[in-house]
Amino acid sequence: MPYYYENSTNMANITNVAIWIIIALVLAIVGGICFYFLFLKNDVKTNNKYLDWFKDFFNFKKMLIEDILKLLYVILTIFITLYSFVLIGTNFFGFILVLILGNLILRLSFESILIMIMIWKNTTEINKKMKK
Repeated sequence: MPYYYENSTNMANITNVAIWIIIALVLAIVGGICFYFLFLKNDVKTNNKYLDWFKDFFNFKKMLIEDILKLLYVILTIFITLYSFVLIGTNFFGFILVLILGNLILRLSFESILIMIMIWKNTTEINKKMKK
């Protein structure tokens, strides 16, 4: 196959990708604006609990970060604990250090992040009570 044919095929692929990116961007902007004004900006509550949850989710009234952080904490705690057992045969002091300090540092890190989330929740709750 000649070189110029391969090069022109690559240019055609790049052009097609660029055109699709532009079309996707325009559709995303139009769809996002319509979604915002027709669904999110509308303050009417529906009788459908799934639609209300969906609306709260996109208005960021329902935050997923707390649940994700809790799951991530459990996964990382198990990982650190299991990893520390790798060190038990080579360095017992390292095993104890990773097992205790690793989990302690992880716990303190996640608690500090969750404290900020709790402050946000409490501030939101106070704000709702003051508006009533």
